[in-house]
Amino acid sequence: MAPVDTTAIDIRAKEEKLVLAAQAGNDRAFEVLYRLYQPSLLRFAYRLCQDDTLARDAVQDAWMLTLRAMKQAFPPSAFRARVFKAVRWRTLDHIRRRGAAAAEELHEEHITDDMPEAWATADQLRRLIRALPAGEGEALYLFYLEDLSIAEIALVQDVPQGTVKSRLSRARDRLKKEIEPETEAHDNPQGAGKNGPSHDRVKLEIVR
Repeated sequence: MAPVDTTAIDIRAKEEKLVLAAQAGNDRAFEVLYRLYQPSLLRFAYRLCQDDTLARDAVQDAWMLTLRAMKQAFPPSAFRARVFKAVRWRTLDHIRRRGAAAAEELHEEHITDDMPEAWATADQLRRLIRALPAGEGEALYLFYLEDLSIAEIALVQDVPQGTVKSRLSRARDRLKKEIEPETEAHDNPQGAGKNGPSHDRVKLEIVR
């Protein structure tokens, strides 16, 4: 059984307390949430549109929507997915206004666990994600680099969890083909046996 990441649990618990306080009208709590999420949201918006000004505008719009939504009763654990979803909506809306909307084909596939494990650095992921189809790259980015769960990504992308799993599976398979040769060269510079992954790498495995 994999060890429980108590640090991540503690962080989520603190965030949920901040959300509850913000829902109760605590402006200071909302400000803390804003500072906490702003960098991640800007990176996510920029990944979607590749335009710094558009990304900032979309995130600002999303925060305004989120502030108004704080008056609604929703579980504090849902805040993370809600704010990323708001950013996605507003970014895509800005893109459509600029006439840059793109169609995306969605294919349902089953997750398979018969492939060997692979590891990637965050820099490798960011570089390779840009070459993936929009839905797959977005899902992979949120899963590995923003630590959203499959259920949260499904809410952000407005798709079933099965679709998210399929996108992650396809994206993982694409990335593994690119990462494995580079990883072997890094871990075996003299042709020695494969070493364990370095501490700054992300494990490319899909949690069911």
